[in-house]
Amino acid sequence: MVSGRRQRGGRPLKRTAEKRPELRTMMVFCEGQNSEPDYINGLRRLPHIAENTALNIQIHPDRGVPLTLVRKAIECKSDPEIDECWCIFDVEWPKNHPNLAQAIDLARTHEINLAISNPCFELWLILHYRDCGAFVDTDSAESLSRSLDGRAGKTIDPAVYMPLRKKAARRAGRLDMRHDQDGTKFPHDNPSSGMYKLLWRLEGE
Repeated sequence: MVSGRRQRGGRPLKRTAEKRPELRTMMVFCEGQNSEPDYINGLRRLPHIAENTALNIQIHPDRGVPLTLVRKAIECKSDPEIDECWCIFDVEWPKNHPNLAQAIDLARTHEINLAISNPCFELWLILHYRDCGAFVDTDSAESLSRSLDGRAGKTIDPAVYMPLRKKAARRAGRLDMRHDQDGTKFPHDNPSSGMYKLLWRLEGE
């Protein structure tokens, strides 16, 4: 009969706790309340990202314009616990968001990272499925995006997109290269999406 006492020669009851590396803390500011945070939450749940990064999302309650998001990010960046701040916003066509140039200049001055989609975030979603090399307005991009993933509303299922994210990043990167070669400057770099820069930052590539 085995007694309740631990036998001699057994493993010590007290184990040395392994030190876990400190997580990098990233704040992501979104203007949209549906597809953008849905997508970021999908990234946050990927095991290799969750192991290294505390990814936090802030959504402006009044569907904030880019300049508002950048100002919020600047306030947040003063927190020593925050390593990086990113703002995700759209250009919008045919009518651009107001104060876009001012928002971008302010972000650069304060080292706020930007992931801008032109004309809209749905362009980034489209790139998961196919190339998109022609100019597209916001309504057309939203319609095409819904037809590709079959969703009825504005929310997306991020699990559908995660396996395709690196294809989207390569397509978005090629669009940027084409605009550079053509000398096409913002905000005329339609179609384009800087979401691949945030993705590569999270993936460590």
